[in-house]
Amino acid sequence: MRYAIVTDTYTPDINGVALTLQSYAAGLRARGHTVEVVRPVLPGEAAAGDDGLRVRGLRLPRYPSLRVGLPAQARLHAAWRAERPDAVYVATETPLGGSAIRAARALGIPVVTALHTRFDLYMADYGLRALGPLALAWMRRFHGGADATVVATRALAAWLQAQRIGHAVVLPRAVDCVQFDPARRDAALRTAWDVPADGLAVIHVGRLAAEKNLPLALRAFRALQRRRPDARLVFVGDGPLRPALQRAHPDIVFAGARRGDDLGRHFASADLFLFPSRSETFGNVVLEAMASGVPQVAFDLGAASEHLLDGHHGARIADDADGGAAFVAAAVRLACDDAGRSAMAQAGREAMLRLTPDQVAAELDALLAAPAARSASLAVPQESRHARNAA
Repeated sequence: MRYAIVTDTYTPDINGVALTLQSYAAGLRARGHTVEVVRPVLPGEAAAGDDGLRVRGLRLPRYPSLRVGLPAQARLHAAWRAERPDAVYVATETPLGGSAIRAARALGIPVVTALHTRFDLYMADYGLRALGPLALAWMRRFHGGADATVVATRALAAWLQAQRIGHAVVLPRAVDCVQFDPARRDAALRTAWDVPADGLAVIHVGRLAAEKNLPLALRAFRALQRRRPDARLVFVGDGPLRPALQRAHPDIVFAGARRGDDLGRHFASADLFLFPSRSETFGNVVLEAMASGVPQVAFDLGAASEHLLDGHHGARIADDADGGAAFVAAAVRLACDDAGRSAMAQAGREAMLRLTPDQVAAELDALLAAPAARSASLAVPQESRHARNAA
């Protein structure tokens, strides 16, 4: 089979969407398929790469490292007419993604979209709450042009159905338990962080941006630091807020963006993961922390809702109606319970060993290849053990 993945972000970008798509492409290729990746061209790149097409793009104002693809319907139509994909997977709700849907529809090629980002929530994070309804209208129109919309959780599928957005199919995410492994814990790295031998390394992994709710992570850390003076906070990631955060908090370690085994080493070298984001559609880092044997505090959203058992793998906070007080209290409680964290670390690791990338690739393959994908009533074949049609 020949598949096309259309996205505005892909490696070498470092974010959950880019890394998920890289895993999807690798998994499908390992199954013997040809995968073409269509994405914006990076500075110095050719217009076509070994793995697919490159289209024109623009830098995002607050994310200079990311680009949004410009419409390319005519080019995609010509390319896909010459080498026709069996199905197209559109990962990002942008002008590039919209033009890909139109080109595929014109050629009668099945289209599956994915909801990786709640843009309606991002509007509020950036002070544009009034634009939320417009974002929802765009999402409804965008995903309405596809045969199915892939989501990572049952809760998100139910939300899509309630909002009349697309035809939701749940495709679970997986985690690489070789890359993310407690065995990668590195004493030298902890020393470089200035963490004492029996000290507490608290970590946050993700973009340093408004939508990640970083003030709550800082508040929780300062609270637990009063009980654990040996605690050290490490931010792994980059983003527009980094310069201001570094100026305001010179005692915090800013490790920058990390990838691959180096990211696994950073995760495994921590003792507690704080994940205060309220805008996640999934949050791969939840699984990565569990696989690395690092207990966490997270809100009852996305991956945490599906996989994080409160009191067993860490703390799952219902909501922040109390202004984040429950999140802070949970962070302090776990910071002061070394034995409890040890048990949670082992339980989280064991849970993640059951989520294999090979199984997810097989389910995505079945979804894209299904004959029903050629109609508006696409459904996952019955032999798929995990994917669940939620519409």
